[in-house]
Amino acid sequence: MRRNRSSLTSDLGFLTFLILIFACIVYIAGSPDHYIRNIIILNVAFILALVTYFTTVTAGLTLNLAFIFGYGFFVVYQTVSEGASIGVDTYFWLIMTPLLTVVLWLFTSSTRELQAENERLLKRSASLATVDENTDLRNSISFQKDADLFTGISKRYQIPLTLLVVKVKYWNEIRRLIPEEQLAEAIYDVSRLSQSSIRTNDALYLLDKEEPTWGLLLFTDREGSKIVVERIKQRLQELNDTEFSGKYKVNLGLKIGAVEYAAETIENPLDFIVQAKKQLEYDV
Repeated sequence: MRRNRSSLTSDLGFLTFLILIFACIVYIAGSPDHYIRNIIILNVAFILALVTYFTTVTAGLTLNLAFIFGYGFFVVYQTVSEGASIGVDTYFWLIMTPLLTVVLWLFTSSTRELQAENERLLKRSASLATVDENTDLRNSISFQKDADLFTGISKRYQIPLTLLVVKVKYWNEIRRLIPEEQLAEAIYDVSRLSQSSIRTNDALYLLDKEEPTWGLLLFTDREGSKIVVERIKQRLQELNDTEFSGKYKVNLGLKIGAVEYAAETIENPLDFIVQAKKQLEYDV
């Protein structure tokens, strides 16, 4: 209902704007003696209307008041200095200029509301999205939700839980060597490689897309996670020698850090990630 009312207001504003423009054209055509002055004032009226569109109606009307004051001062000066009489053209522009501003604002109100609503929806969808659109991997938001479940299972059933954090070595240098499309492909390929190296009851997350960082939650202890680490690195080496050799200009390398969950030292999912990232320093 609200959207229909807004659309109706916009339509009425558009029709009124056309009528006012037509009135301005007829008036200017009927006053050839003041053609230049009327054209200048019409341009000023359009500029004030455009300022309103890009700012607010308050700013537009404030500028219109300044215009009315300035134009009125000019008319009074002409009347006193030249003895000119105040004609219909004076009142016409004093009324028409703010009208054009208000009508254009009404016409564009629906568009501005749609833009604002679209921006709100984009922000909301970005904050609620739990899956990366390119790799179909769960992201850091999903990790924070799932980590509570995984750690709860680990504590309740005394099952060891380990987090692996995976990064591409020398990523900042690599991104300067290969095109943007291949960077996205590299992220996808590493994601696919990591996914194929874990069991079905383990979970893989893309924690950071800008500086690609993956997280793997494994139901195993620190020693057991070493098997997964070696499996990932070995598989990557095989791909570097075959599929990746003709695809990328450089060999891809990975840094992997691992930390086993301990309730007394890891307070929350973010702390889990931070401690795992610290272990990356030891993987050279």
